[in-house]
Amino acid sequence: MKERFYLYRRRQTFYVQDSRTGKQQSLETKDRNVARRLLEIKRQAADSPSFNKIILKTCLSANDSLLGERTWKTVMDQMGAHGKESTKTRCACAFNSKWFNPIRQKKLIDTTADDFLAVLTVPKVSVNHYLRRLHNLAVGLGWLPFPILPPKLWPKPKFKEKRAITLKEHQAIVAAESNPERRLYYEFLWQVGASQSDAAMLTAEQIDWSTRTLSYQRMKTGEWAHLTIGPGLEGVLKQLPKAGPLFPKISATNDHDRSAEFYRRRKLLNFEGITLHSYRYAWAERGRSAGYPERFAQAALGHASKAVHRAYSRRATVQIPPLDDYEKPRLPAA
Repeated sequence: MKERFYLYRRRQTFYVQDSRTGKQQSLETKDRNVARRLLEIKRQAADSPSFNKIILKTCLSANDSLLGERTWKTVMDQMGAHGKESTKTRCACAFNSKWFNPIRQKKLIDTTADDFLAVLTVPKVSVNHYLRRLHNLAVGLGWLPFPILPPKLWPKPKFKEKRAITLKEHQAIVAAESNPERRLYYEFLWQVGASQSDAAMLTAEQIDWSTRTLSYQRMKTGEWAHLTIGPGLEGVLKQLPKAGPLFPKISATNDHDRSAEFYRRRKLLNFEGITLHSYRYAWAERGRSAGYPERFAQAALGHASKAVHRAYSRRATVQIPPLDDYEKPRLPAA
């Protein structure tokens, strides 16, 4: 029987050619003995598809004895051990999801693109996000000798529609809320645009009435936000405690409890598509519509990137003045 692959040399370098397809491939060696060994490996791999994986494991395990033992659970544990507490909590919540069960105990070296694609059929952005992070971490640590899915083959995540809460919706929620502390909490979010966690953890000591400034450090990014207290915010702050947490009971709850309470309230009012985070969208859109300078809005929201702020305010409508107003001759200063 004719061999499928045969060896030949060109300019001292050895090549192998597939007699079925005619495809030629350099073995990148000038040593005949090495070339023959590589040719034999290629023939065995063609006869037994599983032979490639055996060879790969054998070669790589020489430098990494744990290569054949690591599972995706190992990568999950590694990722969950780093970052802020809030980051660790989010990772733990994501990885405990049933959607990761198909690969949780699967060895990295045995994982195929089909395994990933099966997980990615779940229509959840978080699954796509965390699986990609797991994959990148495993590659970065050298635990995966090659990417399982190249970047272009990852399904594009389909984000849910996000929008700002309207003034009418906000007023209806406040009017329907019987708990005084939660009512003031929602009013505070409307005035400041802070994230729900940042707002919940604020204390009276972060208010400087001598300069009329509210300062806080964002939990997520560590950036500082310094807001001048205007009449609207002052009206809310005057009703809050003068020392300690501004929202004592709310600060003792977690983000899931706060979100669930808001969810129940807006469902009773038949409002769709809004969450507590919608207050940030609303603040940014209100600022842009009013002509609030973008750099001020960035500082208020705690974001350093213009792209982030523009994403928050993409739905805002700006009333553009006519060019005639700017072309009128300016009167000389008195």
